Formats: sequence, structure tokens, C-alpha cells
Amino acid sequence: MARKPAWVIDKEQARRKAAAETVWVFGLHAVRDALANPRREKLRLILTKNAADRLGPEVLANAGIEAEIADPRSFPAPLDPGSVHQGAALEVKPLDWGRLEDIALSSERPRLLLLDRVTDPHNVGAILRSAEVFGAAAVIAPARHSAPETGALAKSASGALERQPYLRVGNLGDAMERLKDMGYTLLGLDGEAEESIDAAARDLGGRAIGLVLGAEGPGLRDRTKSLCDRLVRIDAAGEFGSLNVSNAAAVALYAVTRDA
Repeated sequence: MARKPAWVIDKEQARRKAAAETVWVFGLHAVRDALANPRREKLRLILTKNAADRLGPEVLANAGIEAEIADPRSFPAPLDPGSVHQGAALEVKPLDWGRLEDIALSSERPRLLLLDRVTDPHNVGAILRSAEVFGAAAVIAPARHSAPETGALAKSASGALERQPYLRVGNLGDAMERLKDMGYTLLGLDGEAEESIDAAARDLGGRAIGLVLGAEGPGLRDRTKSLCDRLVRIDAAGEFGSLNVSNAAAVALYAVTRDA
């Protein structure tokens, strides 16, 4: 019997590993939203008596999973010691939002956020909240060197992770090229850019736009920057001043949705 090529074996192992991965969502708000999400595969629910009372009988009756009532002094969920779980933890499978093309082409409001090596889960959680508020079609990040779907991210997203597509792609540059082929104009956020995002937004009007943001400090990588159609800045009132990446995402989204 012929032996499988190494690349086939590696791909099968990666698929099995991904299938085995689970996420522990914690905190009352994040757990409540995950329980209400029919897309979520729910595996284990651990609650203190107080947390169960706060979630309420209706939420638990519709959760599709029976809760384990735990002693708050020995909460059994495998969370980091500093996690503020509020007596609620839910083990789930990561969400599968489908293909980039399906989301990018089906959106009535074609606005996307692309994150270049933004690894802080609190920043990504805040970005997901802004994306939901302003109606972005998705937040896209590379599978490596980005914030994975974790309990900390879910808590920071305050429920948005359950509703706002968060796609992690194999290669961000390749995804950018595919989006350009689909008619998207990619605007890279760069504090040194000559053009303001307000001017670009007015010029582009209702066209499909992808906003590309880099990590704080290093900003956009060279290849990412080269793949952007235009580089734009967020104007500051004074000579100095800058925004962190989550605030910049919110301001940029407002600019390109206001003029859509």
C-alpha cells in the first residue's frame, strides 16, 4: 500500500487538531450570548447557583445543554487564574463563519476590517464590537499572529463575537488580493499618509471598502502596505496624538459608513 505524502499527513493532522479544539467562554454576558447562538456547538456549561439565578430559567431552558452547578470556592472550569468568570463558563467549539467570498459578496453594506498581526484579544474584542455597531460584513485576520477565539476575546467583545463574523485566513496578503478581485478598494491606515480617510470615503462613496489596520507600534507590514490601494490617515485636532488600533477601527468605520 502506497504511503501518503507528508503534506497530506500534515493536513489531516491539522484538521484533526482543529476539530479537537474547544474554547471556554466565561462571564455572564458572554455565556448568555453564546447560549443564545444557534451556530454554537455547546459542550459543557458550568454555573454557580448565583450565576444560574442571574441568567434566569428561560435562558437555561432554551440553552440546549444542562448546567453543572458548581461551588464558587472550587470552580472547576479550566480558566486562567485572573479570569473574571462571574460564576459562569461554557465550553464551545470555535465558530465557523464560512468562506471569505460568500461573506464579502453577499453583504448589503460591503465594509470589511482586515487586521495585520493584531494579537491583543482586548483590542480585537473591541474591534468586533465596533464592527457590529457600524454594520461591517466581517473582521478578517491571519490564522497565525492574530488573536485567536478565546474566552478573553469573547468577554471583551461583549457578545459581538457571537454575531459578528471573525474570519482567520491562511494568508492575509492572499485574502487582500482576492478581495481586490471582488471589487473591494483597500484603505490602509497609516499615520504618515498624505490622504485623510474622510477625503477617501467621500471619493469612494458606496463602493466596497476594506479597512486595513496594523498592530500598534509596528503598524502595517511592508507587503500588507503594498497591497493597499490607498493609504489614509485619521486627522488629529492637534500636532500630536494617536489612537490605539481599536479606537482607530471605530473612527475609520464611522468615516466610511457615514458616506456610504
